[in-house]
Amino acid sequence: MAIDLSVLDADQRVAAEAPRGPVCILAGAGTGKTRTITYRIANMIDRGQVAPNRVLAVTFTKRAAGEMADRLRSMGIGGVQARTFHSAAMRQLQYFWPQIAGDLPWKVLDNKFPYVARAARAAGLDTGKDMVRDLLSEIEWAKASVIGPDDYVQRIGESPRTPPADVAKVAQVYRLYEEAKTNPDGMLLDFDDLLLHVAGALENAPAVAEEFRAQYQSFVVDEYQDVTPLQQRVLEGWLGTRDDLTVVGDANQTIYSFTGATPDYLLNFSRTYGHATVVKLQRDYRSTVEITELANTVIGKASGRVAGTRLELQGMRGHGPEPQFRGFDDEPSEARAVAAEVRKLLDSGVPAREIAILYRINAQSAAFEAALADEGIVYQVRGGEGFFQRAEIRDALAQLVRSAKRTDLPSDPVVVARAALAPLGLTPTEPEGAQARERWQALSALVDLIEEIVRSQEASTLPEVLVSLRRRADAKQPPAVDGVTLASLHAAKGLEWDAVFLVGLVEKTLPISHAIKAGDDQVEEERRLFYVGVTRAREHLHLSWSLARQEGGHKNRSRSRFLDGLVPQLDVEQSPQRLKRNKRCRVCGNPLATPADKALGRHESCEPGYDERVLATLKRWRLEVSRAANKPAYVVFSDATLMSIAEAMPASEAEMLDISGVGPVKVEQFGAGVLGVLAQFR
Repeated sequence: MAIDLSVLDADQRVAAEAPRGPVCILAGAGTGKTRTITYRIANMIDRGQVAPNRVLAVTFTKRAAGEMADRLRSMGIGGVQARTFHSAAMRQLQYFWPQIAGDLPWKVLDNKFPYVARAARAAGLDTGKDMVRDLLSEIEWAKASVIGPDDYVQRIGESPRTPPADVAKVAQVYRLYEEAKTNPDGMLLDFDDLLLHVAGALENAPAVAEEFRAQYQSFVVDEYQDVTPLQQRVLEGWLGTRDDLTVVGDANQTIYSFTGATPDYLLNFSRTYGHATVVKLQRDYRSTVEITELANTVIGKASGRVAGTRLELQGMRGHGPEPQFRGFDDEPSEARAVAAEVRKLLDSGVPAREIAILYRINAQSAAFEAALADEGIVYQVRGGEGFFQRAEIRDALAQLVRSAKRTDLPSDPVVVARAALAPLGLTPTEPEGAQARERWQALSALVDLIEEIVRSQEASTLPEVLVSLRRRADAKQPPAVDGVTLASLHAAKGLEWDAVFLVGLVEKTLPISHAIKAGDDQVEEERRLFYVGVTRAREHLHLSWSLARQEGGHKNRSRSRFLDGLVPQLDVEQSPQRLKRNKRCRVCGNPLATPADKALGRHESCEPGYDERVLATLKRWRLEVSRAANKPAYVVFSDATLMSIAEAMPASEAEMLDISGVGPVKVEQFGAGVLGVLAQFR
């Protein structure tokens, strides 16, 4: 059947009809890159330029490979090989192994952890899970970067990368790990070894190279900005002296440099192949004009060589709602407001599966899981388990259970929790290693949750706190059905939703603290990660941040630098919440210094200006509301906020918004009830 190229736009058609040879498709988010390369493959086959079984299309995920194969089949094209780099290497190695290794047996090493752990022990390093995982990641990065054990010390010194331990020790672990995989019974090959052996065979065994190159004549590589030096070496081995190569990518979506990925091959493509056809796809069919304009503004602030290749997206879906920006006093307030907005979207007909909440690190999910569960909204955590199902949190809860049985510990549950979790990785300061950081962040989030439970008077002893945590854990186990997606920004790459909430947009989280320490290149990668998040949204986009981790906590956070200048009402120094917050005591007029004083709106030592009867009545009203909603009382209003309401005696919803701890969502939910209580005392 003839391939109908009229369904493509002008730029997509240029790419699809380009002659055989080097073609570089620079494809922005939502511009139809998979559609374009599928039609290119189909068009070459339809014109008789190449046979289907002579095409190898390489993608970065099995899902993408399957999608491409399905599209080709629907167009009547079968026989094209669509695989990941590792899947293709595995298949080739199984076929060619006897020619390069004789009858030496081999098998794939599925679990590298115990081998790295033994190597770490032999090298005199810590063999805790976090250290071993960090060492494993470092070895994977080195192999992906084509750095052997003997070169590691020198090459790491030339890199801005921070190793997880002394460089000589890491090199020793790397060497011992490699040695452990070869034994008299055969060879164990990890996934990087598959690529290394295929590259070696193509480079050093002419018969193998000749047979392979006779089989495959045309190559397509998707997400070319994320290719590692090792994958590029394999690709060059596949090609030999030929140039029948189509690559697709966007350097401004490079977000995996920590794995060894580099956009250099994409950036240098037209230099490597001086006669290459280069096509830009900039018509965005995914997102509304408002979202594409915001995305262009975000990436327009980028700097460095990668930024020079930025694409100017053109929104083709027409107009939609303006992206929403909101700041909050604290993370729980942010999470509750997000959950309330999610509820509005669901009520308006947006399917739950078309809504996503995206964050920088997995530890951020806890507050949003809790808020969604309180709203009765089903959710699923993508790319990781729910907060209470994570191994480090299960270990932490077991440790707290043991601590609760002791009688010689302080009465303060927060103090006990910090001490009990210290051996599990809750150090006074955030550690350097990636795995240790992730553990630390999760444990820190758990302690914050305990502190919130105690402050809200939901529980006062450690056994009571554990009961509250168990209740929350039970409520946070979502059924295995369609629901709102929670995911890290990295896990969201390649996906899209009708509505996206980008949350926790604060300094030291986005950009992440270790990127700030590493310098401009890493900060720019964090900007690209933010750009990827923005471009996941089709129609609704909400961006939010909070100034404190806990309710009533010290507001020591600042909004992410990536938000500066995006909308007129958000200047560099202040957010709307900062402008609203009372900074002077309503009783004496002097400045307020502590978080507790600021939450009250007065110094604790100053005579309260409220009628005790008003506060007591507000508390009774809060209890009735919370019981009716089957929620903890603090979810309605904290004690500090009720005191502030009792003192201020607001007469309208507008006046309520001037009170610390009261935002638009709270006013919408509880404003009428509060004003009704206060009316009887006027």
